[in-house]
Amino acid sequence: MTPDADLRTAVRAAAARLAASGVASAEADAVALAAHALGTTPGDVRKAMVLGAPAPAAYDALVDERAARVPLQHLTGRAGFRRLELSVGPGVFVPRPETEVVTGLAIAAALDAGPAPVVVDLCTGSGAIALAVADEVPAAQVYAVELGADAHAWAARNVASTGLGVELVHGDATSPEVLAELDGAVDVVVSNPPYIPVGMVPLDPEVRDHDPELALYGGSDDGLRVPLAVAARAAALLRAGGVLVMEHADTQGESLPAALGRTGSWRDVADHADLTGRPRATMATRT
Repeated sequence: MTPDADLRTAVRAAAARLAASGVASAEADAVALAAHALGTTPGDVRKAMVLGAPAPAAYDALVDERAARVPLQHLTGRAGFRRLELSVGPGVFVPRPETEVVTGLAIAAALDAGPAPVVVDLCTGSGAIALAVADEVPAAQVYAVELGADAHAWAARNVASTGLGVELVHGDATSPEVLAELDGAVDVVVSNPPYIPVGMVPLDPEVRDHDPELALYGGSDDGLRVPLAVAARAAALLRAGGVLVMEHADTQGESLPAALGRTGSWRDVADHADLTGRPRATMATRT
């Protein structure tokens, strides 16, 4: 891009370059990066493109990094999630659209649980699920647990910036000591635990090279060791009739429900698809 390029030319060139680099959302990312560089919204960028506005000076460098497959959210520092905009960056898992569906299942379960449900988010990462529950179920008492130091710091930042009532705990979501005071009293436990099978390397560079390994790998060949350990902690936290909602890989839509069913801790175990029709979340009721 030449220094005096207009915004329309710059965005179109950036979109072509990002597409050539394998970025699936190339045009949307090109606009989002321009919005970030200009300190405005994507809608305003599109208007400015029509009006022949100049390209921002910082735009080229941002496009270079995105073409190198640095996550868009790391470059902008922001990630949209349901009704929220969260701070994210290196050291924390970037929340994704499929997890919004999982969160919706948890929100529905919380609303069904009574006037003041107690909800726990295990492996909270950026705090996305817990904060969305607190936002959409204002009467809920929401707790969130995260082990990673960097991710916990991002979650704390998001709790502070949103002002939503989430009690954040830095600890191991599988430990019987974490939130022990809530054992047997929780209405809903929701979790997006690490579930990628050991030895299965993600194809997307944004995931493989930038998401923390602690948030990715499930600790066994089938990827279920960590999810099942989290589910065991959830079983201790939940009251009888309480609900577990757990995200999983699209290859685990049969294996995770079957594994939960074998424990004897759960009834009404059922799997749910995401908006693309892929298996995405298992729900189960505490016996």
